[in-house]
Amino acid sequence: MKNFIEEVTWRGMLHDVMPGTEEHLMEQMRVAYVGIDPTADSLHIGHLVGVMLLKHFQLSGHKPLALVGGATGMIGDPSGKSNERNLLDEPTLRHNQEAIKGQLSRFLDFTSDAANAAELVNNYDWMKNFSFLDFIRDVGKHITVNYMMAKDSVKKRLSSEAAEGMSFTEFTYQLVQGYDFLHLYREKNCTLQMGGSDQWGNITTGTELVRRIASGKAYALTCPLITKADGTKFGKSEGGNIWLDSARTSPYKFYQYWLNTSDVDAEKYIKIFTFLSKEEIEVLTEKHREVPHLRLLQKRLAEETTVMVHSAEDLENAIKASNILFGNSTSDDLKQLDEATFLDVFDGVPQAEISRNEIEAGINIVDVLNEKTGFMKSNGEARRALTANSISVNKEKVAEDFVLSTKDLINNQFVLLQSGKKNYFVVRVV
Repeated sequence: MKNFIEEVTWRGMLHDVMPGTEEHLMEQMRVAYVGIDPTADSLHIGHLVGVMLLKHFQLSGHKPLALVGGATGMIGDPSGKSNERNLLDEPTLRHNQEAIKGQLSRFLDFTSDAANAAELVNNYDWMKNFSFLDFIRDVGKHITVNYMMAKDSVKKRLSSEAAEGMSFTEFTYQLVQGYDFLHLYREKNCTLQMGGSDQWGNITTGTELVRRIASGKAYALTCPLITKADGTKFGKSEGGNIWLDSARTSPYKFYQYWLNTSDVDAEKYIKIFTFLSKEEIEVLTEKHREVPHLRLLQKRLAEETTVMVHSAEDLENAIKASNILFGNSTSDDLKQLDEATFLDVFDGVPQAEISRNEIEAGINIVDVLNEKTGFMKSNGEARRALTANSISVNKEKVAEDFVLSTKDLINNQFVLLQSGKKNYFVVRVV
C-alpha cells in the first residue's frame, strides 16, 4: 500500500480530513467515491481535481468509485451556489453518464481484473424506486433539522445577504447525498467520500447516517477549491468553461489555457494536475525560478495535461498551432491546421469574406489588400507594403504581381494575410 494521504498532502490536494482516515487507509485496500455532477456530457477542468484524487487513490492500491449524480443532478446542489440549477430529464442524464464514463476511462482503470478496478455508479439507480414516504421514514428521521441547518451551505442560502431563499428540494439535497454514502457503504463496502471543500457538510451528513443507521464508521476527505492568484475563477476562459471534450474546447485552446498560467499558479498546478514525482517537480521548479522567462513550468504543465486529457498527437498539433502566431512557422504548418484549430488560433483577428467565384477567377494582391478586405487603407499603401517586402500570404512573402487563387486556400476556405510580423488578417471564402 502506498500512503495516499501523504501523497495528496505534498501535492497540495488536502484541505480537510477526518481523524483516523490515514490509519484506516493503511490497514488494507479501501473503497472511496467522488460524486460527479452530470449536468453536461463532458467534464471540465474544474472536475479534474476530483478525478485526480480518484486516480491517486487507485495508484495507492485502493478501489475508486465515480458516482454520477443522476438523482442529485435532478435536484441541484446548493453548496457554493446562489441559485437553483436546471433539472435534467432521464434520457439526457443517461447520455451524459456514458460520455463522462468515456472521459473518466482515460484516467481510471475500469476494465482490469484487479481487485481495485474502478467502477462507475449512478445514484439514480437506487433512488428512482425509493418513495418519498419511505425516504422520510427510513432516512429523514435520523437527521434533525437543527443538524441540517447548521451546515454552511444551508446557512449561506438562508442568510439575509442571499437574494432568494432555498427550496425544500435543495434543502433535502444533503440527505440524498448522505444516503448515497450509506448505500455505497452497505453495497460496496465504501468507507470514504472525497470532494471539494464546499462539500464537507454534505459528506459529513453521510458519515453521520452511516453511524446512526448502520452503526458503522465512515470517513471524509476534502480538497481545496482551486483558485487563481489573480482572483479570477479557475477553469474558465473568456469563452466559458475549459472542457475535456475536444468538440467543446479544442486541444489548442486547452493547451493555451495551461500555458498562460501565472508562475505562482503553475507551481501549484503542476503538483495537482500531473503525475510527475516530487523530485521531478522540485528540479523543474528550481530551473524555472532561475529562468522564469522561459516558462518551463507552464510548458511542462501544458504538455502533461494535454497528453493526459487528449493525446500526444493533439499536443504536437497544439504546439505547431501555437508556433504559427508566436514562432517561425511555414505555409505547410498552416495548411495542416483543421478548421476549428485555425479559427481558435486566429480568434479575434479581423476577417473579411470574398466570394468563391472571385477567388476561382483570380484576384490581384493589391485588390485583395485594399478593396476586397480593407486590410490596407489604399492601393498606394498596399503597393508600398508589397515593395517593402512586408506582405505574406499564408506565411510566404509575395510581390505586387501575385494573384490570389483557389490553390492558396487553407482548408479550401481561408487565406491568411500578414503585414510585418504581427498584423494578421483572415480572408474567408464564401
